[in-house]
This record gives sequence, C-alpha cells and structure tokens, in this order.
Amino acid sequence: MKPFATNRDHLKNPTTLIKISALLLATVSFFYLGKRFSEDGYKQLAFFSSENSIPEVLISPNSNKTFNLSSIIPPNRTEIETSAAATLPVPSLVTVTETEADPPPIPSKTYATVTQPIPSAVTETKANPPPPSPIPSPPPPDPIRTFGVLDANGVMSDDFEVGEVEEESIEESGNKTEIVELRNDVVSTKPRVRVKKFAMCRESMREYIPCLDNVNAIKKLRSIERGEKFERHCPERGKGLNCLVPSPKGYRQPIPWPISRDEVWFSNVPHTRLVEDKGGQNWISRDKRDKSKFKFPGGGTQFIHGADQYLDQISKMVSDITFGKRIRVALDVGCGVASFGAYLLSRNVLTMSVAPKDVHENQIQFALERGVPAMVAAFATRRLLYPSQAFDLIHCSRCRINWTRDDGILLLEINRMLRAGGYFAWAAQPVYKHEAALEEQWTEMLNLTTNLCWKLVKKEGYIAIWQKPLNNNCYLSREAGTKPPLCDESDDPDNVWYTNLKPCISRIPENGSGGNVPSWPARLHTPPDRLQTITFDSYIARKELFKAESKFWNEIIGGYVRALKWRKMKLRNVLDMRAGFGGFAAALNDHKLDCWVLSVVPVSGPNTLPVIYDRGLLGVMHDWCEPFDTYPRTYDFLHASGLFSVERKRCEMSTILLEMDRILRPGGRAYIRDSIDVMDEIQEITKAMGWRTSLRDTSEGPHSSYRILTCEKRLPRA
Repeated sequence: MKPFATNRDHLKNPTTLIKISALLLATVSFFYLGKRFSEDGYKQLAFFSSENSIPEVLISPNSNKTFNLSSIIPPNRTEIETSAAATLPVPSLVTVTETEADPPPIPSKTYATVTQPIPSAVTETKANPPPPSPIPSPPPPDPIRTFGVLDANGVMSDDFEVGEVEEESIEESGNKTEIVELRNDVVSTKPRVRVKKFAMCRESMREYIPCLDNVNAIKKLRSIERGEKFERHCPERGKGLNCLVPSPKGYRQPIPWPISRDEVWFSNVPHTRLVEDKGGQNWISRDKRDKSKFKFPGGGTQFIHGADQYLDQISKMVSDITFGKRIRVALDVGCGVASFGAYLLSRNVLTMSVAPKDVHENQIQFALERGVPAMVAAFATRRLLYPSQAFDLIHCSRCRINWTRDDGILLLEINRMLRAGGYFAWAAQPVYKHEAALEEQWTEMLNLTTNLCWKLVKKEGYIAIWQKPLNNNCYLSREAGTKPPLCDESDDPDNVWYTNLKPCISRIPENGSGGNVPSWPARLHTPPDRLQTITFDSYIARKELFKAESKFWNEIIGGYVRALKWRKMKLRNVLDMRAGFGGFAAALNDHKLDCWVLSVVPVSGPNTLPVIYDRGLLGVMHDWCEPFDTYPRTYDFLHASGLFSVERKRCEMSTILLEMDRILRPGGRAYIRDSIDVMDEIQEITKAMGWRTSLRDTSEGPHSSYRILTCEKRLPRA
C-alpha cells in the first residue's frame, strides 16, 4: 500500500499549479469587470453599493402616461379613492431588494384624505438596454386633499344633505342634534343620517302627543263640530319628532303600585286644573300640608262616595254581572282620572279607560301615572282602535257624549265594540232627573236602544243597564225600513285603522263566535272560535300556533324572572309592541307579575286583536310608523319582538325608537328581541338617545340569528 501524499507533494505537481493560477486569473478578471460596470451606473452587483451612495432610478417607458388606477385597485380599497385622484401620473419605478407588507385597510364609512400619489409596484427590466443618460426625478406633486362622503361605490362626493332640524325644537344653541355621517341603509338605497346625539326638545313639549297636538293640521279642518279636532292628525312622514321630549323639573321615579292608586308625585304631573275643577267631586286633591303629592279619594262625578260602593251597586242590580268571572274586560268612556278602572283591578277586571285630550287634558296622564290602563281616544267621526265584540261591559258615567246625535251613530260604535250578551251601564242625569229637556233625552235613548234590540235590564237610582242580544234574530225580525239598518255582510267590523263610523248595526257572527267565550281565568288559554277568522299564511293548525306561542313566551318569561330578576323590577305599565296572539301578556299573568299589558297589533301584520280580547286581555291597533296616542313618560316597560326587522321596510327605525323614548318613563326599560342584521343600527340610535344598553344572546345560544338588546332610559339629573 502506498503512503498518503503530503501537502508539499501536491504543490510539486505541475497540474495543480496550473489550476491555481487559472482560478486567480479568473477572480481578478471578474473583479475588474464588476468595478467597471458599477462605475458606468449599472448597479447590478449589490455588494458594490454603499450606505452613502444615492440610489439611482430606472425610468419606465410609461413615465409620461396616465392610467385609471381604480381598475387595478382591489375592491376593499375603493373606499379611500377620491374623484380628484381618479387619474394620476405613474411615478418612476424603483428597483428594490425588499418589499413592504400591505398597509392595513382603512375602515369603511369615514371621511378620506389623500395626501400622496399611489406608487406602482411594478419593476421593469430589459436585456442589454442602451444606457440612458441620467435625468433628475420629477418633483413630487402637491398633496391632494379632498373631503366628502363615500357613496355605495366608494367614490368621494360632496353632494349630500344632512337633513332638516327644526330650530324651534332646540332650546339652547349648545343643545343640538349631532349628525356625523351618511351611509346607505341595509334595505333602502337612499342615504341615512347617522346621529351621534339627539338634542332635547324645547321645554313646552313636555306633554307633547304628536298626532293630537298637530296645531297646523287642526287649523285646516273644515269642521270641528263633531269633535274632529280630538282625533288623530299626525305629522307627515319624515317630519315628526326629531328630539327627546324632556321631563318636568323635579321628576321622580313613580310611586310603585298599589300605593300609586291613591297617590302620585306632584312633580311628575305638575297640573292643578283638575284639582280646581273636580276637587269637590272627589276626583283628585292636593294636601295643603304635603304639597309634594296628589291624592285620589276614589270618587267620581256620579259616585262621589267612592268607586267600591258604586261597583257593588252595579253587581247587585244585575246578578249576571260577576266581576272577575263573566266580566273580565271593560271600557270606561269619559273616565276622568280612571278611578272606576282602578278599583275594578282588585276584582280581576281589566278596564280600558278612555277620554279625549279636551279641557280636562291631563286626566289620562293622571290615570297612567297611577298605574291604571288608559288611552287618549275620542268618540267623533272614526271608529275607536278596538275590535268588534271586545268588551264584556261598557260604562259611561257623566261622560258628556250625546249618544243619540246623527241617528245614534256613536251608540252604534258602542254596539260594535260590545260583546254579544254584554252590558252597557249609563249613569247620567236623564236617567233620574225629571226636567223636560232631560226627559226628552231619556225618551230618545229608549227609542234608539230598542231599535238596536238592546234590553233594558235594570234602572235604579241614577244608573240604567242594557244588555246586547246574543244573535241577529231580533235585527232580522224588525219592520222593514227600521233605522239603523244592519251593515252589509261585506262590512268588516274589525277594520278600525282610520275607518269612519258607519250608521249601521254590526252583524253578530252566525256561529256565535265572540259571544261564547268561557269565564275568566279559563278563557286565557282556551283557543277562541275567532282564531279561525284570522287571515295569515299558516302551514299548521291555528290552534297549534296559538298553543305554541303561549308555551314559547311562558318559557321566555320564566327565564327572565330567574336570570334577570324581573320580580325586583318595578313593572306596572307594560306595552307589548308586536303582540301576536297575546302570549307575552298571558305569560306575565301566569307568572303572577303585578302589572298590566297593552298588547299592540301593528297594521303591517294580521289582525289578531279579536283573539287577544277573547283571551281576556287588552289590546289596540297601531301603525308604528306613526306616534302612539299616549302622553310622554307613561310606560315602565316596552317589549318589541321582531318589530324592527318588519317595520324598517316601511319607515326609519329612528322614528320608532324616538317614539319609544317619548312614552317610556325615565328609569324604565325596553327589551328588543330581533334579528342580528338590525341590531347595529338600533344600538347606534339608542346610544344617541342616551340609553344604557346590553346585547345578549337568546336562549338558543350564540349561533342564533336573533339577539336581545336590553335597554334602560336614564333618570334625569337632579
């Protein structure tokens, strides 16, 4: 075996020496060539660059051309374009060895300011190009500053409107509605104003009811002799309330029920007119020693010794008038401060107390402050907003209504709303006084009620009580030509929204539906016969829908009671803004929460009002794109389930929410249960109104398409 050669032996090898010499020659040659090319301006070898050298630029052949950049910018960046930067010169193209990460996207719905031209990201090279002579880089253009509003296509525009703000609704120059931007609505393509903060209305609007205080519309009425000025005359769409109705100075959290039946804070309803006019009739009084409260002795014009004694007298006159059993839902016409309805509550009777906003304009406000169901309503030229056969008992005590005028058209409206077999109680001077004019009025009333086939059941003292028939037999057996006639079979007695009074007798259904409801409390969960008359798309039996809704809300309210401590909430006056069959109100009753519920049936959906009343509950028809007929600060709790996802197709959501703020008491709460896609806008508006809100998952969990927004209206600062 040969030994390994040493390093010295390799160096003596001629072949090895030749290879080393060739390598050194090649290295020197490449070094020389690289140095020469670098001096000629071709910076191809990065290791010859110097930290102090000034980078030179390769001029693009497109340097003197212009291009439309909007075609090459990705869609998510179009929101920062401006019309002024639609065509910009392409700047010189720089060859770099590193690339920067894309900048983060600019948030949408903001004003954009463009201050620099957008650089191109293209590097162009050619094989063996002729070396051009160096030229200086062009000076940078002046910064482009454009301000405006981005439209749906991401194009900046200064053509926009903020909207009108009524100057008279602003009390101080610092109290203004702050409008921050416009954007497209989810459903509509028209721009929408996003309000950062709503201003307070002027102080004189503390008791403002938009549809009843529309002075300009009332001035244009051709006649007011039939009470037209007390009916609804709403502002035009888009010209309604755009500010927050203020509370009276010194407003306090209302006195809780049942103490509120007998006393309320003076500062919450600071009006003494009724004390001056009706103090001697035991309506209302103000203690001379404690002037901080109004007191309600429980009397009325026709029952100055108290409502309890008066109710006892009525039930003794007619044995079938069993309060809390056969008589469950009542209507008190010309109610005063609603002592009749207040004392019926302890007998398991719900009474809708109604009166116009007339010379005694605050009587309904006092009733609601007491915690008694009440609405502003007038017997004038239109139907009241309640269904046919709604009330088991209708009561009028010195209600100042001429029932026999215009061939008895107002009593025909009473007949429409009175349940078959129900009772009408009239306490008035013509019943018991023997003056010639009053006796003539009594005779006219007797003739009219006879033609209506009403039976005078009892006349005692100053009270007369009639009963409506159970069917149409009496009407059909009358002599030909007897007035008033029966209504046509095509007439819908449940069509009440802006419907004029009709001089005819509403027919009773041949199957007896409406007049054959069970006694309370069985009627609450018994599917009524009139359930089959409701017009809506249904793929399962209506009775199954009825039971399913009741079960659903019973479980939901049970969860609210356990998790959200509803028993500790001071619930009294509750408004369900989209009531369906009344399952929400029924669930509150089942869980024995000491409150009453007014179930609202929107005009945009099926008319379920007859079912609600057949269950023994209170309800009313309404269009939530218009204001509600009640005073400000009259409800403790507002419930809106699925309302906004339906009504936003018809009007602005801010219209509904501002109305909710008007009628909600300071310290009151609202629960909005709706789809996710409307919640962002609702939260924006409620924040602008100053409400405290919290978005919660439903019982279906975080993946449900619905959410619950719990809201609280703040008490005014002292």
